[in-house]
Amino acid sequence: MLRIITQLPEAEAELKRIGDRLEDDQAIHKEATVVEIVQTVKRMGDKALLDYTAEYDKVELTASELRVSGAEIDAAYQQVGSDLIKAIELAHERIRAFHAMRVPQSWVHFADKQVVLGKRYTPVDIAGIYIPGGRAAYPSTVLMNAVPAMVAGVKRIVMVTPPRQDKSVNSAILAAAQVAGIEEIYRVGGAQAIAALAYGTETIPKVDVITGPGNIYVTLAKKQVFGKVKIDSLAGPSEVLIIADQSANPLYVAHDLLAQAEHDPIAAAILITTDAELAKRVVEIVQNLLVDHPRRELTEKAIANYSVAIVVGNLSEACKLCNLFAPEHLELEVDEPWELLDQIHHAGAIFLGHHTPEAVGDYLAGPNHTLPTCGSARHSSALSVETFLKFSSLVQYSKEALREVSNAIKILTDAEGLPSHGNSVNVRLQ
Repeated sequence: MLRIITQLPEAEAELKRIGDRLEDDQAIHKEATVVEIVQTVKRMGDKALLDYTAEYDKVELTASELRVSGAEIDAAYQQVGSDLIKAIELAHERIRAFHAMRVPQSWVHFADKQVVLGKRYTPVDIAGIYIPGGRAAYPSTVLMNAVPAMVAGVKRIVMVTPPRQDKSVNSAILAAAQVAGIEEIYRVGGAQAIAALAYGTETIPKVDVITGPGNIYVTLAKKQVFGKVKIDSLAGPSEVLIIADQSANPLYVAHDLLAQAEHDPIAAAILITTDAELAKRVVEIVQNLLVDHPRRELTEKAIANYSVAIVVGNLSEACKLCNLFAPEHLELEVDEPWELLDQIHHAGAIFLGHHTPEAVGDYLAGPNHTLPTCGSARHSSALSVETFLKFSSLVQYSKEALREVSNAIKILTDAEGLPSHGNSVNVRLQ
């Protein structure tokens, strides 16, 4: 059952416990397994991929079966219903439009004395995207990862996703990939897929950046290969925090909490409200909705272990608790949501008002649904076009401009004991 907390110190302690829930899931004990998988794939390539796929996914593949054929992708597109295709296409259009509005532009600034400074943005050569395939299929995640890469101008996008027992890949995932324009897809998942993308195998190419969420093994593998490749984030279990006042509809709030809890048994669904009666009503509705919930077993675990309703004295207290938790998703189900924004400092995505459920952002509002979790919203942001770009600084000095700063450079190089640095300037001024 969803617990109600009314004391601030207890609420702070509970939010800290929930924020640290990955440690509760004993991630540290899985790290040794992940290190072994990554190193074995690095050393043995395709053979390790096939062995681990047989061991963990219970699917026997040959190297030639790793890549999903174009015929399979075409067949999947034909198999899914036209309504789903239309929904995927609408989501693709809106996600692309949003990300196209925020592409960083290269720039050059001409300063005095013929000094030219600037930044030049270029995309990575190859991007790898991981699409989970465990408890559910996520065609929306295909779009959220592929579209920013496409908009950034990445020429080659490689997608990996776990196979099903019959060796197939979910048709909705393949249909979304076709809509997004992804042609290179491999049926492999888990830590072994991340290792393959990071180091390359005989079949799967080495990539420059890896994005996409996954289970704890995927997350730990991304942590292991970071530095060899760029990664988007170390995504943990999903979470929502809802700030609600007396104007909120308890039925809306209850459904929004369950929408998060149904993801995973360690997902977190948190309500912070100024209305004690609202909290009680939400608890009752959540319990009633759980009775016939299609994903009751895992949803009930998330509600019981990592979800809570907190009653506070005012909205300022609610915002302070929100900033302490730094949620992945924040819903402001209050009378004047925009007035609260100045008090919100840490959140991956913010949904304002009573008619903006998180689900609209998960699927087709446009902003990315791959977001920082477990408190990392304090320093990180959503997956975006910038994830697939890097920039080079541009610097040009004329001889006159170099002469003007040469003495300052000499003083600094002398102070650091690097005489050749200073000489590289002076030789140009003789």
